[in-house]
Amino acid sequence: MIHKALIGSISCILFAFPITAVGQTRPTSTPTPSDTITRPGSIQDSGLYDYWADMSGQGRAGGALLGKVTVEGESLPWEPLLVTVTCGGKPDYATQTDAKGSFAIVGLTLPGALGKQGDSQRQMETHFESCVVEAAVPGFHSTAITITRHMLREQPDIGTIMLSRIGRGLATTLSRTTETASPKAIKFFEKARAEMLQHNPGGAERDLQKAVQTDPGFAEAWLQLGKMQQASDPQAAKNSFSKALAADPEFVLPCEQLAALAAQSGNWQEVLDNTNHLAQLYPEGTPQSWYFNALANFQMGKPDLAEASANKSLALDPRHSVLNAEQLLAVILARKGDLAGALDHLRNSVKYVPPGPNSDMLKQQIAQLEQRVAAQAKSN
Repeated sequence: MIHKALIGSISCILFAFPITAVGQTRPTSTPTPSDTITRPGSIQDSGLYDYWADMSGQGRAGGALLGKVTVEGESLPWEPLLVTVTCGGKPDYATQTDAKGSFAIVGLTLPGALGKQGDSQRQMETHFESCVVEAAVPGFHSTAITITRHMLREQPDIGTIMLSRIGRGLATTLSRTTETASPKAIKFFEKARAEMLQHNPGGAERDLQKAVQTDPGFAEAWLQLGKMQQASDPQAAKNSFSKALAADPEFVLPCEQLAALAAQSGNWQEVLDNTNHLAQLYPEGTPQSWYFNALANFQMGKPDLAEASANKSLALDPRHSVLNAEQLLAVILARKGDLAGALDHLRNSVKYVPPGPNSDMLKQQIAQLEQRVAAQAKSN
């Protein structure tokens, strides 16, 4: 998650222009009750998945499809895993797993779907029959599940997708050290996960400390420990992320987290160093890594590079897990004089930013920019 300290940083960038790209992302790990945000097309532990799972089979059939993702021979990572639905050979829908590996494909998020079961069922059948569901994780092969009419009408639980590694020497968002970690370290790691699911971050942090003390080469444990430390002790978090990367140089997520810490402190060259290193390891990148790269390039006066990176972030993030990437792109375009393009992106942003102060600010900014676009058109 991008720290709130970034909000002020971005606001300073835009002081001379009335658009603010809010420094916020949707949660990428199990949240506490106070910061839970429901993500469109994805699920939280106590949210959409449990809502559908608690209904009768007849009641939920047609409104959602439910499934799980597992990793062959390994513990499930704490990070959400991307699940895609491909229809007619083209990506059509994306969602993410929760902390237990569960995911939901929900009809109510489809364009034109109404909040009625009958409409949702028709939308699901029209959209998804014969489509293929897979997990999308770099360095892994995913089994595929074809959606059938029986699933859509009678059996919404489509089953389990299995991920298996396809080789060595490939950068990945899942560390290979989880395969080789000592059984005792894995035990502490799994206990920490259970503590997080029970909303006990203090207990989880203690168990993660025990995991890395038991096995200092356990990169995933270092990563999760750093994420728990970053709010209270950024230097300790930086040390943990650095140890995660040292333990597994092909593990891309520590680079992303180091970039986040550098952005929080305004060290834009360090942000670029970390995101460029991640891009060398894994050219496709991640939505957050390209967002940070765009932000750093923009801060350092490189608008063309910033625009390219912001577009890459958006292309990888159809469900907008990085809430402010499109707003940043709007700012970049506005600074380059493309007010109409900036307005289009702001209007799109307001469709998925949760209601509240950020959404209200966006609407104000849209109104201000509409006036500027109209004035520009008259002058031309």
